[in-house]
Amino acid sequence: MIRGLKYALTQAFVQVFRNKGMSLASIFSITAMLLILGLFFFVTVNINIATESAKQQFNTIEVYLLEETSRDDADIITQSLLSMDEIAGVTYVSKEEAMEHFKDRWGDKAYLLEGLAENPLPNSLRVELTSLEDGQLIYEACRNLIGVEDVRYYQEEVKKILTITDFIQQGALIIILFLIIVSVVVVSNTVKLTVMARQREIMIMKYVGATNWFIRGPLLAEGMMIGCISAGIYLGLIWMIYSRMVELFSNQALLLFSTSFVEVGFMMRNLIWIFIALGMSIGAFGSILSMRRFLNA
Repeated sequence: MIRGLKYALTQAFVQVFRNKGMSLASIFSITAMLLILGLFFFVTVNINIATESAKQQFNTIEVYLLEETSRDDADIITQSLLSMDEIAGVTYVSKEEAMEHFKDRWGDKAYLLEGLAENPLPNSLRVELTSLEDGQLIYEACRNLIGVEDVRYYQEEVKKILTITDFIQQGALIIILFLIIVSVVVVSNTVKLTVMARQREIMIMKYVGATNWFIRGPLLAEGMMIGCISAGIYLGLIWMIYSRMVELFSNQALLLFSTSFVEVGFMMRNLIWIFIALGMSIGAFGSILSMRRFLNA
């Protein structure tokens, strides 16, 4: 077995350098596919993180209480809400606390609020949801509570966030599968040319008793080697490109979405083996497809 493995690796190495033109074409094609796939994947990961951050900003419902609703009544409402599984927590916000928060948001212009004769803001309850999907249900339940004047829930914004998230996830899956299929076809065609060039040699090997797996081994190893080399080149390129993206756009992302890009080192550490395995798998599967046609595998 060890001898067979050594023979397969040696022959794969020889064939990669013997067919330099086709090998380089395959390496370039797989690297390009991995690069597009990786960039799309990195952008998708950061967009998903941004949407999750946005979800956290909209996972609350503001329940404004009537002026005559006392703190004891508010506590009763709170306990009623906490009994629902869809609610993660309820916080009482007095009108004084609401005014202080309002002043903080106004910043340098907060002095304009000092001239108010009385605080016009109501006492309220801040209801935290366990899931955005339950927002409409809780919104309707809060509207029917006694002692409640109004309920504010960013329904349209939530719908947009959920729609964007679903679209990104489904679109990412489709594009990733498409790129993988294209890469497999490219490698398959490259190995097919190698098999055709060695067809006479393969027939002689079969006549003298070589098994199909003995013949397949070098071709399979060749595809995996091409995929591994492509993944190594890709990782170097994606590291440089993503580092530059983080450097240029991280601050803007923080301002727009209240979240920064995923740190470069963390992303690369967690994805390096995934993309090496992906590159080798693409190469191996491309070889298998080609051999099934020519070796009746």
